[in-house]
Amino acid sequence: MGKLVLLLVNISCLIALVRFTSCGLDAATPPLHPEEVKALKTIGKKVGKKEWDFGVDPCTGKGNWVMQEDDDTGLASNVTCDCSSTSCHVVSIYLTATNISATLPPEFSKFRNLKLFDLNRNYFTGSVPQEWATMKLETLSLMGNRLSGPFPKVLTSITTLTNLSIEGNNFSGSIPPEIGKLINLQSLHLSSNAFTGELPVELAKLVNLTDMRISDNNFSGRIPGFIGKWKRINKLQIQGSSLEGPIPSSILALTSLSDLRISDLKGRDSHFPPLHNLHSLKTLILRNCLLNGEIPEYIGDMKKLKTLDLSYNNLSGAIPESFHKLTKADFMYLTGNHLTGSVPGWILERNKNADVSYNTFTWEASSPIECPRGSVNLVESYSKAANELSRVPSCLRQTFPCSASSSQYKYSLHINCGGKELNISGGDKYEADREPRGASMFYLGQNWALSSTGNFMDNDIDADNYLVTNTSALSNVSAVRAELYTTARISPLSLTYYGLCLMKGNYTVSLHFAEIIFKNDRSYYNLGKRIFDVYIQGVLVLKDFNIQEETGGASKPIVKNFTAVVTSNTLKIHLYWGGKGTTGIPSRGMYGPLISAISVVPNFQPPSVVGKKNHLLEIVVSGTAIAAIVFSLILIGIFWRRGWLGGQNSSEKELRGLDLQTGIFSLRQIKAATKNFDAGNKIGEGGFGSVYRESVYIQIV
Repeated sequence: MGKLVLLLVNISCLIALVRFTSCGLDAATPPLHPEEVKALKTIGKKVGKKEWDFGVDPCTGKGNWVMQEDDDTGLASNVTCDCSSTSCHVVSIYLTATNISATLPPEFSKFRNLKLFDLNRNYFTGSVPQEWATMKLETLSLMGNRLSGPFPKVLTSITTLTNLSIEGNNFSGSIPPEIGKLINLQSLHLSSNAFTGELPVELAKLVNLTDMRISDNNFSGRIPGFIGKWKRINKLQIQGSSLEGPIPSSILALTSLSDLRISDLKGRDSHFPPLHNLHSLKTLILRNCLLNGEIPEYIGDMKKLKTLDLSYNNLSGAIPESFHKLTKADFMYLTGNHLTGSVPGWILERNKNADVSYNTFTWEASSPIECPRGSVNLVESYSKAANELSRVPSCLRQTFPCSASSSQYKYSLHINCGGKELNISGGDKYEADREPRGASMFYLGQNWALSSTGNFMDNDIDADNYLVTNTSALSNVSAVRAELYTTARISPLSLTYYGLCLMKGNYTVSLHFAEIIFKNDRSYYNLGKRIFDVYIQGVLVLKDFNIQEETGGASKPIVKNFTAVVTSNTLKIHLYWGGKGTTGIPSRGMYGPLISAISVVPNFQPPSVVGKKNHLLEIVVSGTAIAAIVFSLILIGIFWRRGWLGGQNSSEKELRGLDLQTGIFSLRQIKAATKNFDAGNKIGEGGFGSVYRESVYIQIV
């Protein structure tokens, strides 16, 4: 039995091609080939791997040659061998998340048997050495580094490649037609670079693709029809790539798709693409793709859907009745369209995230009488006709109008986004914003509100965190205000803050930012790019805003000031992620808008308590003077009529001689002067009845 076990172990060693070391007794393990030992020594010096112990053969798995991957950080440092011949050969190298700061050593090409080569999340600079053209790699990942220059054509010579990722670097220029030589590719990740030009037709030759990602680039032209050639593909991601629509009808041929993400297309409106054959879809994102018309009923028949995002299009009509069958859909985003009809009851009743905000639904007797604060977001979801109905809550109406009386209007607003209540020296009190949810969430503060949409994709965690805390010390900020920037609110898609019941007028809106997730050092934590847009009152004020670029690094606060006009007592600040920026640094799911604080102050002199008292005093004093004059005139008239002032004729002459400019007023004139005895002009009660205020002009000589 023992011999059988040993035989099985030896057989496994012979057939294993990747990620193993000695697989048997150390004494029976041949050493690593001398040329490869020499290459490792050279590489170790160039990349600073001082912990590599060459006193131990690298293929034994000892001496720090194998460090298992940390699930939290992704850190791994492994060199593994194939020892099936008279000498061992390196077959895989994993140096991931180790913060190596160097250029790529040409000596990696010395490993003729190297199949798996992963250098993701480091700080490699420069480009890919030409010497690598002779390598026989199957998997190469250079994701999350600082490599630059044009697309490295040398990689197109490694025709054995099945998986290639150069995502999250600074490569630029067009994709060369030579990429068509990589016919064995199954996975190609080109996202988060600065590639331009049209997608080369040679990509159509990559018929073995199962995973294609080209998001966050600066391509031109339309999404090509040749994507229909990728019949084996199950993941296709084209978000924020600057490509134009429409989505080609050839997408109908991609029946193996389980993950389709297309967003933020340019060009003209188009109808919903034909997707009725795509029964395997689990993730369907067609966000801001300029789609119009009605949502097809067959979408509700996609029984495997877990995430559906059709937000920020021009879709109209009712929510399809078939959608109630999407029982596995944990997230449904239909926000920012022109959907009509009623909000289906099943949306309000199910315990799943659904965002149907910013639409034009019809208000009915069965409609909600308040804005839900659970897993459903209905902010501004009803048509303008609902604005005329008093029973419709303000949060459900278009433009979120103020429902308070004018005496309750505010003229300033301060929010510590993602943080606790703060009192900043100088008198500003920043309200707390600690609502932890955000997938399809509405939150109402004292005189402000918050609407958040979206869930972070690919982060493999059960509950997303929408509140973040700084990971390193802040700089360029006073100690007094530093606490404003230690926390922030983030969103993976859309984040809207409302200032409610503000007095009409011009305001200065100050938006406070500090990149507190990425770091300001020479590590891969520094390589993340957060890019988003900012709208105030519907006007784009920041396009492709990158906090780090503005401040020159992470953990450096910046305040962007804007003038906003409030004409209907509501201020709206909208932050939107348009598919730009990295999504995998320092780990998957790190992207989208981030904001630290908001302050809104008037550009006019707001009324004060003292001012109101003084104003009241002026009215009372003026009213008292007028009342005294009127009362005096009445007494004089009485005395004159009774002859107590020397008779009517003499009294009249005497009064005329005094030139008091008295007169006789008709009832019509008195009505006009007192605004028809308006209660607002009444100043008191006298012995002869009510006393009213009127305009009196007295000339004093």
